[in-house]
Amino acid sequence: MAEDTAGVLAHLEAPLRADGFAFVPAGAMRALLGQQAVADWASFAASWNRLGLDRYMADGGRYRRRRHATFAISAGGIRRKKHQPHYQSRDYNELNGGIERWFRAIEPEMGSHPALLAILRLMHRIVTDLSDPASQPDVWHTEVHQFRIEALENSPGQPTPEGLHRDGVDWVMVIMVRRENVMSGETSIHDLQRTLLGGFMLDQPLDTAVVNDNRVYHGVTAVRPLDPGRPAYRDVLVVTFRHQ
Repeated sequence: MAEDTAGVLAHLEAPLRADGFAFVPAGAMRALLGQQAVADWASFAASWNRLGLDRYMADGGRYRRRRHATFAISAGGIRRKKHQPHYQSRDYNELNGGIERWFRAIEPEMGSHPALLAILRLMHRIVTDLSDPASQPDVWHTEVHQFRIEALENSPGQPTPEGLHRDGVDWVMVIMVRRENVMSGETSIHDLQRTLLGGFMLDQPLDTAVVNDNRVYHGVTAVRPLDPGRPAYRDVLVVTFRHQ
């Protein structure tokens, strides 16, 4: 890793060690991923136009679209797993947890897109650096979610409809892909006693949040359209790592 990139990574990992979360602005994220990885970011971002409706929303909402994939990631490389359901216990997701949720699979060409592979390699480097070597798995179970949250004038979109929460994994990375005609969508981070630790806005493409899910809660405020007459949505990529 180049010396300047190593410095950017160290700057990211320091608050993760100290506080359990870090905000990574787009410029730093671009440097970490490398120009080759993000050269065709436009085609990667365009795939968010082809997501399927999330029909598992217990609040009755029809504002969320998504695709999903799972990977096995180790020092030996990245392997996509057979398509499988997403599951969270109700201990972590009181709204939608407790059942297997089958979502459309991430398209094959997006699952092997240079941008996604670079993101997965970066996240593996981070969790390798910050996890206790004695308990670190040989292979991480990794889930990748493409989310689009849509907002209407009288029906705001809820990025985290379950409220302030943990995901029931070890590490979470959230990458902004696109904000179109929306206001708000502010991220807040809280400790295990639910005391506010900090907050920020994922605003520009590649603005990123990384959290240690064992140490902090996170949540995102509802998004509303700036111009009710135009489509309004918030697109993010969420990557989680947990022990197999």
